[in-house]
Amino acid sequence: MLLEVFLLLGTLLIYFFFSKKNEETLPFKDGWWGRGQKPETKEDSSVRPFKVETAEEELSDLFRRLDQARFTEPLENSCFHYGTNSVHLRKVVSYWKNQFNWKKQVEVLNKYPQFKTKIQGIDIHFVHVKPPHLPEGQAAKPLLMVHGWPGSFYEFYKIIPLLTDPASHGLGDEHIFEVICPSIPGYGFSEAPHKQDFNSVSAASVFYELMLRLGFNEFYTQGGDAGCVICTNLAQIAPSHVKGLHLNMVLVSKLGLPHLLSILLGRYFPGLFGFQDEDVRRMFPFLKKWLYKILSEFGYAHIQATKPDTVGCGLNDSPVGLAAYILEKFSSWTDMEFRNLEDGGLERKFSLDDLLTNIMIYWVSGCIVSSMRFYKENLQKGIGTQKHEKLTVQVPTGIAAFPNEILHIPQAWAKKKYTNIVSFHFMPRGGHFAALEEPELLAKDILQFVDKPIPPPLVQV
Repeated sequence: MLLEVFLLLGTLLIYFFFSKKNEETLPFKDGWWGRGQKPETKEDSSVRPFKVETAEEELSDLFRRLDQARFTEPLENSCFHYGTNSVHLRKVVSYWKNQFNWKKQVEVLNKYPQFKTKIQGIDIHFVHVKPPHLPEGQAAKPLLMVHGWPGSFYEFYKIIPLLTDPASHGLGDEHIFEVICPSIPGYGFSEAPHKQDFNSVSAASVFYELMLRLGFNEFYTQGGDAGCVICTNLAQIAPSHVKGLHLNMVLVSKLGLPHLLSILLGRYFPGLFGFQDEDVRRMFPFLKKWLYKILSEFGYAHIQATKPDTVGCGLNDSPVGLAAYILEKFSSWTDMEFRNLEDGGLERKFSLDDLLTNIMIYWVSGCIVSSMRFYKENLQKGIGTQKHEKLTVQVPTGIAAFPNEILHIPQAWAKKKYTNIVSFHFMPRGGHFAALEEPELLAKDILQFVDKPIPPPLVQV
């Protein structure tokens, strides 16, 4: 009898431990990010139509600044190794002044319905595209897509039609999406927070409130870069509302002894650490493909995580400086080998119109400083110290691992954080800005992800 009692108590303890672990979620962050004190009156929850508009005075000021740009001669044969090469930058600026048609691009931006609504004291801008037609008896799947830095909602303009009207693009009609693409507060046409401490959990809470306001009790999320963290946080806040989480970039901030051992020995014993051959190819030699990349490519992150306003003030005052700062990321983050080219390989994957449209969103909205502050708000407390970094994600997760992403995270590492990975694919080509660079590849991966049967989540001790 005593044995049975101990077994029963043990079972209850195990159940209590695992169920508590399984149900732990990230608290919703109900902040106030508007100016001054939060008013006692109820916040206006109306959703208002929005269109991108630019006054002639703004364009005249832009062209004046472009005409007065002062360029620095690059070092001989330096290509993009020192950053944006000013020889090519001159060509970009010349195109910007003489051929780029911002008014035409504004029409492109306004071809999809855009809106604003006030949440937690600030105006949130978002694109909301419904399917042009639905087969009888079929409902659209709500999909929240979140950009990163130095991108914008415009990154998704090429993938939106593939998701809202997949049949017209040869992708079938089994899954059709209703797509919502918000601008992160402080980016693009979303109002910047007026108070400190607006981090990824804050953004996730705002976007959760946005989706509920639009009437979506259940929805999918997708993101890369900052969007990866925000969507991950949203899945941690509201796991019963997020039906699936799709990422084209994964961040793992909590590394333990198994990770360190896999770094030391994974190249020689990949199977022992759950590595596949492609993981080994993308990760090793580790010093070159991880440590060197961090040292050579993440200086910007240290600046933005410490004193973003200092460099931001200069970028906000100079359109040429802003272009140089952003274009360098679209070069090296698309393919590190592009650093060996004088033109940074920029037009191998993107058109100048697309690149300049993204830059213009930063310029006309004046958001570069507030977008850079997002790094400080997320990193100033240290890496691996915040609650969301310690919690797992149990929402069904799909990961598209693009080969030219800055750092490769193997599934063996990712599953420690994302315990319910139902889809992990090594993509054949593409880099950091996947939705803009390879919209069809990304769309196909999202479509196959939502088609997967969902297994029960794994509970980790």
